[in-house]
Amino acid sequence: MISTIGQVFSYEFMQNALLAGVLVSIACGVIGTLVVINRIVGISGGIAHAAYGGVGIASYFGFDPVLGALAFSLVSSLAMGLTHRKLKDRSDTMIGVMWAVGMAIGIIFISLTPGYRANLMSYLFGSILAVSKTDIWWMVATAIGVILFVVLFYRMLLAISFDEEFATVRNLPVGTLFILMLLITGLTVVVAMRVVGLILVIALLTIPAAIASMFFKDVRVIMLVAVGLGILLNFFGLLLSFQLNLQAGAVIILLAAAVYFGAFILKMSLSKAKL
Repeated sequence: MISTIGQVFSYEFMQNALLAGVLVSIACGVIGTLVVINRIVGISGGIAHAAYGGVGIASYFGFDPVLGALAFSLVSSLAMGLTHRKLKDRSDTMIGVMWAVGMAIGIIFISLTPGYRANLMSYLFGSILAVSKTDIWWMVATAIGVILFVVLFYRMLLAISFDEEFATVRNLPVGTLFILMLLITGLTVVVAMRVVGLILVIALLTIPAAIASMFFKDVRVIMLVAVGLGILLNFFGLLLSFQLNLQAGAVIILLAAAVYFGAFILKMSLSKAKL
């Protein structure tokens, strides 16, 4: 087994893929915990899909798709954040519309873009086995930025996550912090999307943190466990995909889903045993 692992990760592209997976897991595990405990998974998914519209438009006009995705992501983060805070109960519908429109715009402009377009599909399905050194440095910067954001605003983020009314009474900038959290989420999604693809980003943003939150209450512990789970899922997902000759991102997602359902069943069993 150990020799097999050594053989698989002796290839440079597999080493780069694993390093990218570790960095994405750090960023997504930390910010994903805030996404899960604030119950804004739908918004984060909406931001991720809306960003694809920027990929299509930028590609059509000859710009860097990452810049287009970043612009769309930041705009959609603001729009969805304000919609969520202003409309409350009706926000899901509006976010769903923006989600669908962003994807539709991206697909239309990509279909209108002349030439070979397979690389544009990597933003949707991922190309973790084709990660470049530049991509890795972008993820290093993103992971550091996410950690700094959480460290600097940790207590205030806890306040708005668990007791918004108390935070408001204490004159904390609740709305500003919420929007800033969404902007950081959007930035993470865009950078990670280029590395591992849109679908895998959403999975790593939500599944590890959701599993960790089933068994732990301390937010810092949830973040650490989510990061660790993300790294393990990437490691074993890459290993399995290499052995079975399957698409790495899809294998990682299915493995994460299997672990999630297993954890859910375990949690339910433990709850019944206590009764």
